Amino acid sequence: MLIYFYRNLIKGRCILKNVSLKNIQKDIVSGIIVALVSIPISMGYAQIAGLPAVYGLYCSILPVLIYGLVTSSPQFVLGVDATPAALVGGTLATLGIVSGSEEAKAVVPSITLVAALWLLLFFFIKAGRIVNYISTPVMGGFISGIGVTIILMQTAKLFGGNAGTGEAIKLLIHIAGEMKSFNLLSAVLGVGTVVIILVAKKFIPKFPMSVLLMVVGALATAIFHIDRFGVKLLPHVDKGLPGFSLPDMSVVFKNPSDIILLGLSVAGVVMAQTLLATNNYANKYGYKVSNNREILSYAAANAASAVIGGCPLNGSVSRTGIADQFGCKSQVMSITASLTMLLIVLFGTPVLEYLPVPILTGIVVAALIGITEFGLAVKLWKTDHTEFAIFVGAFLGVLLFGTIHGVVIGVILSFIAVIVKAVEPPRAFLGVIPGQEGFYSLNRYRNVKKIKGAVIYRFNGALFFANINTFVDDIEKNLDDNTKWVIVDAGGVGSIDVTAVDRLMSLYKALEKKGIRFYITEHEHTLNDQLRELGAGEFVEKGVVRRTIPLALRDAGLDRPYPVEEGEEEQAVSGEAHEDNERLAEIEWAFGADADEWLEKMAAEMADEIGSVKKDEKNVIVDAEKHAAWGRIGLFDENELLERLEMHLFDDKKYPNLDIDDIEKRIDERRVVVEKKLAQINPDAIQMLKEHRKQMLDRVKLHNPYAYEHTMEQRRKHYEHLQKKDPELAQKLKNFYNLSDDDK
Repeated sequence: MLIYFYRNLIKGRCILKNVSLKNIQKDIVSGIIVALVSIPISMGYAQIAGLPAVYGLYCSILPVLIYGLVTSSPQFVLGVDATPAALVGGTLATLGIVSGSEEAKAVVPSITLVAALWLLLFFFIKAGRIVNYISTPVMGGFISGIGVTIILMQTAKLFGGNAGTGEAIKLLIHIAGEMKSFNLLSAVLGVGTVVIILVAKKFIPKFPMSVLLMVVGALATAIFHIDRFGVKLLPHVDKGLPGFSLPDMSVVFKNPSDIILLGLSVAGVVMAQTLLATNNYANKYGYKVSNNREILSYAAANAASAVIGGCPLNGSVSRTGIADQFGCKSQVMSITASLTMLLIVLFGTPVLEYLPVPILTGIVVAALIGITEFGLAVKLWKTDHTEFAIFVGAFLGVLLFGTIHGVVIGVILSFIAVIVKAVEPPRAFLGVIPGQEGFYSLNRYRNVKKIKGAVIYRFNGALFFANINTFVDDIEKNLDDNTKWVIVDAGGVGSIDVTAVDRLMSLYKALEKKGIRFYITEHEHTLNDQLRELGAGEFVEKGVVRRTIPLALRDAGLDRPYPVEEGEEEQAVSGEAHEDNERLAEIEWAFGADADEWLEKMAAEMADEIGSVKKDEKNVIVDAEKHAAWGRIGLFDENELLERLEMHLFDDKKYPNLDIDDIEKRIDERRVVVEKKLAQINPDAIQMLKEHRKQMLDRVKLHNPYAYEHTMEQRRKHYEHLQKKDPELAQKLKNFYNLSDDDK
């Protein structure tokens, strides 16, 4: 750990973030305030952990300094805190160790070191990744739960009582029991402090009201001796620094299971609570933290606490709220806080005895009120009741069952929410807006018209066993007697499981029996691979999958302007084809490495279809393409398909009765149409087309010289024939044929 720290320091990785002359004044002020507020909190929680109160101050010097140098968070505060202290104190009671005794002073730092070692293990296995699975509602509920829990812990101190520990119900009982110690002046000072700070935060947010109130409290003690009226002051603390020594680990072997498991529990609490709160602030202010580096900083700080005889340290939500309130922007704040505490321990302990506990507690409570996220809860209630329930679940989990249980409940609720959203993902039926490109939700826009005979359905989410019934039911409910085509916009479908594939196959066959064509479009090529792997290769091989909705409609025989319902024809839009450059090569998208094989298969199927035609038909090429297993394809692929088709058709032995000249003419006519449409899409596509054609002919020339020469000979003859009958078409085909002047 020390080597890691040293290397990163040398490389500049531990240099503080956001340090600037503009911010440093606020950071220093924030650090001083945090140190002063930490005095009563740290002393109180150190006692709860079984140590003398002064150890709370010791733990706020070196450990906080090390944390400030290692952490990646520019504003979070680490210190002696409630949950780890309560865990340690409870274990000491279970083991029969008297709080504050020499035995306790030996056992507690051993527990702290064990917790540090667990945190170091978490660092090496990168356990901080767990935060990536916790949503904003969970974080908000978690932070709010912690805030309210600590407020309840501190409430009794506002009116003269003692701090409590445990969860909400236990704390409420504790508050009721402490009412016997109620002191009116303490309550006025404590509650008044909270009210004054909250009002000042609203109207004069930059004014350091907390500092002023601490000064006023100290003066009230010095001048009016308010302690004589029952107001508690901070206890006497001897000045001086602690000694440094390694904890006596022999105590661990006396109770190995208890201490090792306690160390694991403490480490888990520190990691979960502090990481969540740190990431919450990072999200709030738009910066990044390294979760793994944060865990290392917790391990380093706790190891430092162990060698001075201290208790485990945790992220402090309350003190971070105070630092944030005073505009903290960098960990100069933590360094300042540690140095301030050092000066207090060395020279300022007599002054501590003048600080009223209710005022210091009021400052903490006001900060905790500021960090709660109930505004987020209101927003979620208005927008998403499921996420609101997650917020409430995480909040109540922390409040009623503690930090770890609250995190577990929140994570479970997050996964439930994911499942709920996956089962009911966003989806819509689509149509067209006359005169505009694209496809739009029929329920969202008033001017959208449904394409006659077509059900176009958009589904946004992975298709799997839990939502495939929703998918199928939606489609089946929207079929009618006029439905001829069902087209699925699967642009939002990233994956599919075997259950969904089986149901899709059943739907496909059921629709096929009704004479309805089924298409899946707009998805990434990886979905095609999954379909083939899961036994639905038929979808790919028979052209059920299509790169775009327009290509599916084209295969169905529909081109723009599309016929729409309500007796209104869609207005034509610019461009006859609606494909962009990245959507041209559809066969490669569908078949991947097998694209050449499938284009060759399709060309052979078309050649057989054309070879069976007994009379001249103008649309013989397009009709043959429709009869192929795939059906009609995109323009870029169609160009290559025509090239391959020629190679098959010019085999005199296989098709001896075919009128080659007539077929070549039909192919040439189709080539002109393809190039015209591609030119309307993008002129760059024509250049791509020419380069691709040349590459293909070079491959044919290399691997099958006879076929190449035969094809080129047929083209030369046809070109000469066309020069006499149709010179304009002949000139256009010059580029198609890759003929030089010598060839002509």
